[in-house]
Amino acid sequence: MGPAGVTMVIVKDELLGKTGRAIPSMVDYTTHIKENSLFNTPPVFAIYVSMLTLEWVKEQGGVAEMAKRNQAKAELLYTEIDRNPLFTCPNAVEDRSEMNAVFLLTDESKEEAWNALCKEAGLHGLKGHRSAGGYRASMYNALPIESVQVLVETMREFERRNA
Repeated sequence: MGPAGVTMVIVKDELLGKTGRAIPSMVDYTTHIKENSLFNTPPVFAIYVSMLTLEWVKEQGGVAEMAKRNQAKAELLYTEIDRNPLFTCPNAVEDRSEMNAVFLLTDESKEEAWNALCKEAGLHGLKGHRSAGGYRASMYNALPIESVQVLVETMREFERRNA
């Protein structure tokens, strides 16, 4: 939604104060509500950027439109990963993220060639998902589908060169 430092919480009023135990004030939502969300020093810049992001999402057609776009991006990329014999996804279909697609080369000896082709295509930041290894394509809201199309075309070119 924005840079680090902002947390948005939506909670039903009837659920507040019903824990039956003492909660530290920083994580007690009733404290923040009583103080009009000013219990601590707010990260003003991060809040401002979050506001701009939310306005942009609204201008694009809202959450429903973002979901539609993100599903299209994810479908485009996962279809190629599943079709292309040089790539594989370590996640079960039902566990795949629409925001961060993790994929691996089926032949690690081709890693240098793949990395070089990505660089040639202007693709950056794909290598090295911190827990799964391999590659991760982040497809957040602001990323246009054209960027995913570049990645897919690069995967197809890699297949042409290495099949």
